Amino acid sequence: MAYSIDLAGRVALVTGASSGLGAQFARTLASAGAAVVLASRRVDKLKALRAEIESQGGDAHVVELDVTNPDSIKSAVAHAETEVGSIDILVNNSGVSTTQRIQDVAEEDYDFVFNTNVKGAFFVAQEVGKRMLARARGAAPGSYTGGRIINIASMAGLKVLPQIGVYCMSKAAVVQMTKAMALEWGKFGINVNAICPGYIDTEINHHHWQTEQGQKLVNMLPRKRVGKPEDLDALIVLLASGQSHFVNGAIIAADDGFGV
Repeated sequence: MAYSIDLAGRVALVTGASSGLGAQFARTLASAGAAVVLASRRVDKLKALRAEIESQGGDAHVVELDVTNPDSIKSAVAHAETEVGSIDILVNNSGVSTTQRIQDVAEEDYDFVFNTNVKGAFFVAQEVGKRMLARARGAAPGSYTGGRIINIASMAGLKVLPQIGVYCMSKAAVVQMTKAMALEWGKFGINVNAICPGYIDTEINHHHWQTEQGQKLVNMLPRKRVGKPEDLDALIVLLASGQSHFVNGAIIAADDGFGV
């Protein structure tokens, strides 16, 4: 007997979907049956991903989104719900970082990280959450309500790492944001959880792992390896599904034991 999770009939919004983990999350949710709304600033990349998902029999749509712009957030969420339907699943994935020592962080560096990772993530979740709350309050008895919000934090939000201190601070804020939302919205059937990925090999950092510095880092890891985007597939599908109804406010490290 096989066990499977079917997301057919559900609508998922994935931010930061133009590359890396966001693109993989979108592929995975689409393959599980969800209609996926791909959101980021790089619309050309989103269109290419949509074509890829559709070629595999999936259902994908594109919206332009700048999470640092509140008007863009409202417009993108409204567009998604008008075109595809009510959002059942949010994968709150947009994120940026800088590499520098604490004493070298300028105000613009700090704002660059926090405006996307904290402020942007908060207001995306708030906009989707408000719509989920409205549906839950006005729903007919027995109808589907609630939703799933999955915030993508980082193991750097749980374990401070050198030269990315501001990024660590921002992801620690995402962890606390997740718990606050879970506490307030859980009674309405909205489950809010966070994934804290460890080091993952994506197109953005792939070259780094081939360098001397990258190899030194790999050799410091518990199993001397970095993850692949698909290593998070099962976790993202579980948290997006109805089967995760008893999982709320969880901060799940998917870091191959690095934080232990």
